[in-house]
Amino acid sequence: MSGRNQELLEKRNQHVPQGPFNITTAFIKEARGAIMVDVDGRELIDFAGGIGVNNVGHCHPKVVAAIQDQAAKFIHTCFHVAMYEPYVDLAERLNALAPGDDPKMTLFANSGAEAVENAVKVARYATKRPAVICFDNAFHGRTLLTMTLTSKVKPYKFGYGPYAPEVYRMPYAYCYRCPFGLTHPSCGTACANYLEEFFISHVAAEQTAAVIAEPIQGEGGFITPPPEYFSTLKTICEKHGILLIVDEVQTGAGRTGTFFAIDHWGVVPDIVTMAKSFAGGMPLSAVIGRAELMNASHAGGLGGTYGGNPIACRAALAVAEILIEDGLMDRAVALGETLKARFDEIARRYEIVGDVRGKGPMLAMELVEDRETKTPAADKAKAVVSRCFEKGLVLLSCGNFGNVIRTLMPLVITDEQLEKGLGILEESLAEISGS
Repeated sequence: MSGRNQELLEKRNQHVPQGPFNITTAFIKEARGAIMVDVDGRELIDFAGGIGVNNVGHCHPKVVAAIQDQAAKFIHTCFHVAMYEPYVDLAERLNALAPGDDPKMTLFANSGAEAVENAVKVARYATKRPAVICFDNAFHGRTLLTMTLTSKVKPYKFGYGPYAPEVYRMPYAYCYRCPFGLTHPSCGTACANYLEEFFISHVAAEQTAAVIAEPIQGEGGFITPPPEYFSTLKTICEKHGILLIVDEVQTGAGRTGTFFAIDHWGVVPDIVTMAKSFAGGMPLSAVIGRAELMNASHAGGLGGTYGGNPIACRAALAVAEILIEDGLMDRAVALGETLKARFDEIARRYEIVGDVRGKGPMLAMELVEDRETKTPAADKAKAVVSRCFEKGLVLLSCGNFGNVIRTLMPLVITDEQLEKGLGILEESLAEISGS
């Protein structure tokens, strides 16, 4: 590396701590659609999407226009001080889009972690219970509570304890590496039914406010539960008066081919959290829930100075229009079909690919040293990511072992850009695996 990127990297290392890790060495000067251009003029195909933030692409014209228009009117008043129409309009839009026919209400914050924190606050207030059950491989954020809910210790939790109390963790539906040593579908969804036993051995149902889960675990490795999993969890939760919180921070806003990923399971959660892509790159998150739950808290109990910033709300309204009225959701479905066919073909050709999973264009390949032992190939996954970057493709690894290659490309990616990116990915896999 040389040139302006090198100069800026040296400056970054002098003035910014090492804690905020950098996946690539690129400094970006501009980006459009699914292409980023660094400060030395190098074009990069974006399969990372700002970690799932750019579903409608970089600088979508409608998002840019909405931001510019609102910025020229006013930037901030604080919704608690002087209200504004974009906040209310966006809440109305999300309430209509959220699963289920019950009346909904929506609260806005700034980040996915804030949304999860507020969802737990709502659940605890409404149920008058303290405990929250989360899952192995989960990622919910980096604040005290959400770091506690997050599963992976390094790098997210190591050295940052003690953690928040009344958080309990149980196994998730990781069919490729079943924690119960079973095989689907003959397992009878033992991982979901285990919740009843969990109430006996870990925390009483009567003390549990909520169960929180990602429909597809993002940082955990795009782990995708079987069809009956969430309906079983929901049934058990309803039996005990426990709320089901679905964390759609990474999976929402069309990432899986539906506006909310939980729609694939046909289950209606009590509370949904959103962030990342639904505001087109602006810092905005949402908590959407049944009206009687969301409205239970006393006035002043929820909120924040920047939550639901008017510029971010305008951007999010534009994103909803792009996804639904402009047909980008249809493009997401088609993109997912193309990716699935290509990934399945890659898996047939390369033994290093142990599992292909996900929904729609939210797909991943788990890399293994050997398909029989399923030994995680973490070093090879890291090498694939590095080799792809050298060839002009930015993508991410994930998973507790760091051995999963995931795709989060903007849904507006062109067929030509997609084919070029997939070609780079397959070529890099072949080189690293020695096939």
